[in-house]
Amino acid sequence: MFGGGGGLDPRKMEQMMDQMGIDMDELDAEEVIIRTADRELVFESPDVTKMDARGQETYQVIGSPNERERGAGGDEAGGASAGGFDEEDVELVATRTGAGEDAAREALEATDGDLAAAVARLE
Repeated sequence: MFGGGGGLDPRKMEQMMDQMGIDMDELDAEEVIIRTADRELVFESPDVTKMDARGQETYQVIGSPNERERGAGGDEAGGASAGGFDEEDVELVATRTGAGEDAAREALEATDGDLAAAVARLE
């Protein structure tokens, strides 16, 4: 976390963080999506750390994102398919689970568009 090789003892670092009221947890994230006005950064299987410093939560995402344009492959409402889901989301669920696009779309509909839940439903 604080690299450099100077070598602070991990126990000592943990004690210092406890004294300052800082708590860190690793999250078991499957995917993180950062949306801007014109594109999305999709991190698959990222390392995510949540740090709580006296009530202020900060998240650190480590990984290499795939970049995609928002609205690519669909209508002007953000690329939504007839079912109301982004075609890229349907493709992602289908690719991730090996299911067909119809099954992926049904899983997304059943989970109100929750990608992780749709993948879990099909696995």
